[in-house]
Parts: sequence; structure tokens; C-alpha cells
Amino acid sequence: MKRYALYGEKSRTLLTFMGRVLVHDNKAELEYLTVGAKAVECPSDIPEGQTFPLRLHPNLTTVEWPLRKESFR
Repeated sequence: MKRYALYGEKSRTLLTFMGRVLVHDNKAELEYLTVGAKAVECPSDIPEGQTFPLRLHPNLTTVEWPLRKESFR
């Protein structure tokens, strides 16, 4: 399964939470949820243990997965 990470346009690095790269399995969902960052394929040399699934982020606990755009109106 492909993993997608957020690449910060200003920072020019992969965005992290608690030192782990934020990842998600759906590029379109990731791009829909973010502003100021773009979704890129997560480099394969980043081990699973050094990533943090976006759906577990504390600021997204109320979001239902998979995303439904109707929920964001």
C-alpha cells in the first residue's frame, strides 16, 4: 500500500507530528485536508515506526474516515 506524506511549501521538508512523518493512504484526502502543503509519496526509506497516521492526529479525532466532503460544509 502506498503512503503519502505532507511536504511543507515553506519548510521544504516532510511535515511531522511528535517527530514522526505524517502519512495517509489516500492522496486526494490528504490534499483536501491541507493548505500550505502538498501530498507526495512517502519515501520508502522511512520506516513505518517513524510515521504517524493522519487519522490518529489529535486535531482530527472528530473526522470520520473515509472522508465525505459533505461533512465539511
